[in-house]
Amino acid sequence: MKTSVLVTGATGFLGEHLCRVLVEQGHIVRGLARTRSAILEDIGVEHVRGDVLSGDELDKALDGVSAVFHLAGAVSRDPDDGQRMMRLHVDGTRRVLDRMGAAGVRRMVLASTSGTIGVSKNEEILDESAPYAEEIVAGWPYYASKIYQERLAFEHGERLGIEVVAVNPSLLLGPGDRRLSSTGDVRKFIKRQIPTIPDGGINFVDARDAAEATANALANGRAGERYLLGGPNWTTKEFFERLGRIANISPPRLKIPQKWNKLGASLVEELYRWRGKEPPVDRISVEMAEHYWWIDSSKAAHELGFNPRDPQLTLVDTVSYLRQGVDRD
Repeated sequence: MKTSVLVTGATGFLGEHLCRVLVEQGHIVRGLARTRSAILEDIGVEHVRGDVLSGDELDKALDGVSAVFHLAGAVSRDPDDGQRMMRLHVDGTRRVLDRMGAAGVRRMVLASTSGTIGVSKNEEILDESAPYAEEIVAGWPYYASKIYQERLAFEHGERLGIEVVAVNPSLLLGPGDRRLSSTGDVRKFIKRQIPTIPDGGINFVDARDAAEATANALANGRAGERYLLGGPNWTTKEFFERLGRIANISPPRLKIPQKWNKLGASLVEELYRWRGKEPPVDRISVEMAEHYWWIDSSKAAHELGFNPRDPQLTLVDTVSYLRQGVDRD
């Protein structure tokens, strides 16, 4: 059925892939974003310039649509960005829901992250029944803000009579990450800027496959439910070994105890920031890499038709896309 939908954050990594899928499915797509995208213009997405936190543009973007895909957000591991992300993810989501209620739009598909529930200190594979990982992610501002966002979306949406479905992709890889919001660590690996590989486990998903499942959640997702979207559950060591074979780069062999990993990362981070430079490694990234981000996506496969491609193909496409930028550096 052809419907008119709004995608907030349409020019982001997942947003551009999602808009393409929605257009291919026959929807009329409007995108709310602060900047334009030639990719979206080429496929016929209507652009409304604005953001979710202020101005009348949100009301204009909601006029005449039947559903919202809420993707607007920011990704950062910098603790100084905590308040900014909380405001965007929580206050922004509240405002979108409020304006949806006023406009009579009754369905939202929220793009969250697997890290709200799918992270542990042990080799566990978690599904949607897992509780919020509040204690683990308390010091990681992005994931903490996404937990608050999810809670707000489900609770406030119910109060307003708006159906909210959440999709929770793991690390997004694949081509098209123009802002390096998700593929930055792979780019660092290609540039040989990752000195050690900590213990831990990783899960990633092709952004194109996550976009298809997100689009399917419009019709098939159940209100009040979340859907984990992930690919293989590999150790961090296995991930970088496979990535190294594809990129023809030897992964780092240096092994450092956890406490020295964190201490070294903290010292390097402080030194670089004191010099006004971006550090090559930071404490939060090291802490995150020492956890297991393993998830089970059976629910999304059953209800949303989620069918991730061969992860090797995703890595090949990611490396190929990123090398175009590395070669220009």
